[in-house]
Amino acid sequence: MVEKSAIEKAVSKVLEQSKGKRKFVQSVDMAINFREVDFKKPENRLNVDVQMPFPASLNKVVVFADGELALNAKKAGADLVVEGKDIASYATDASKRNQIAEYSVLSSPQLIASVGKSLGQFLSVKGNLPKPIMPNANLNDTISRTRATISVRSKGKYLPVVHCAVGKENQKVSEITENILTVLELVTRKIPESQISQIFVKTTMGPSVKIL
Repeated sequence: MVEKSAIEKAVSKVLEQSKGKRKFVQSVDMAINFREVDFKKPENRLNVDVQMPFPASLNKVVVFADGELALNAKKAGADLVVEGKDIASYATDASKRNQIAEYSVLSSPQLIASVGKSLGQFLSVKGNLPKPIMPNANLNDTISRTRATISVRSKGKYLPVVHCAVGKENQKVSEITENILTVLELVTRKIPESQISQIFVKTTMGPSVKIL
């Protein structure tokens, strides 16, 4: 649908336009506009997890687990491990809830129902529902993948558009291009290419550049 060269050209222009103009490192964001897709209908909504080949930043990861799995999660580098007995305190303490608001959430199968019951409403608003840790999973790999994964989803007023970060302005054009291609590949598995009308890329404070 989109030539790699067209993405590279747009990303290069975006980075050139923003070069040296801000005192902070800007994100590079992509917007995908759709035609004939009604995101107000739940069955049409987009919610795709994308493991970025060149993540601009790494997510913090919280693991809900008990016993040996909790110990292994700590060894594997989880940023926070919450045991089953402590889940209720996260549900009732606003500061604790806010602590995990921006974390990617993993849970043992045994605790996922408890996490959902206590924190599901809060986490769903954040688009951050817990994902189960599969039996015999390699925790190091699972946590590493989770750190590099972003969620591309329709939200808010459910307009026919999605936005996501695809890099930072200090990354290479080739890296940002590969991230964009990865997002588009997974999005088009859910929504046909024919229903994508426009694609734009921009830095946080910069003008949009059209890819499609």
